[in-house]
Amino acid sequence: MLLAESEGSYTVQQNYTSLDIHVGQSYSFLVTMDQNASSDYYIVASARMVNDTTWRRHYTNSKGKASGPLPAAPQDEFDKTFSMNQARSIRWNVSASGARPNPQGSFRYGSINVTEVYVLKNKPPVQINGKKRATLSGISFINPATPIRLADQFKVKGVYKLDFPNNPLTGPPKLETSVINGTYRGFMEVILQNNETRMQSYHLSGYAVFVVGMDYGEWSDNSRGTYNKWDGIARTTVQVYPGAWTAILVSLDNVGVWNLRSENLDSWYLGQETYVRVVNPEETNKTEFPIPDNALFCGALGKMQKYASK
Repeated sequence: MLLAESEGSYTVQQNYTSLDIHVGQSYSFLVTMDQNASSDYYIVASARMVNDTTWRRHYTNSKGKASGPLPAAPQDEFDKTFSMNQARSIRWNVSASGARPNPQGSFRYGSINVTEVYVLKNKPPVQINGKKRATLSGISFINPATPIRLADQFKVKGVYKLDFPNNPLTGPPKLETSVINGTYRGFMEVILQNNETRMQSYHLSGYAVFVVGMDYGEWSDNSRGTYNKWDGIARTTVQVYPGAWTAILVSLDNVGVWNLRSENLDSWYLGQETYVRVVNPEETNKTEFPIPDNALFCGALGKMQKYASK
């Protein structure tokens, strides 16, 4: 399988016999139909220690169905380095352009000065006020009754706090509607530290992020020496291995309030998320579309809800 694209980015084209695809990710492959057409061929998607899913590759002139044992899944369940090294091998094709007027690599993210740094650490679920919760940096997110962006638009106070910490809290975990205050046109470095024993993946809405590094152990300032500052893949969802970290860079050029969350549904449901708020301070150069007519108003703005005629 020749890897060609991932989540809207052209990749360096490399052949893989198998590829680890983590929750929330997508890839595009090119497959040359050059095998013997005497029978169909299996394509197997195998989850770690769970059930397998099987497809069948059928030639139009095939003379029989696929037979024999299914292809074996990668035998790396306990090999911590194989999957991570494979992830590192997926790189941005800096010479490809597609519909763009310039090649992808013309955006040289490695030479941009970082303006803000956030270290987000997750841990196994904890008890907060007698209930099971999941946290990011010691904070379990509570969804407000009034949507954050609408609260901004109509100047509703007390809906959320712009106080998400740059580093994990050292005290007991807490329930908060705490939001990251992103600087418009800033360049943010986010380190995702996974202190659980299971794989995690995280998604940031509204942005493609540059995956510049990952490794096992605790992230430190010295870890920046291992960053890929040239052709790290740009994507919207990144994996974080158990007992490891993943570093991403984000150019904050998209105004809005954007969800940063765990793609593990149980962790997300239990509060392992936050939002990145990016506001354009310019009064005469707005870069955001107006509120759509079908916007849902609730909470403190519930009386503004418009109902479509039946």
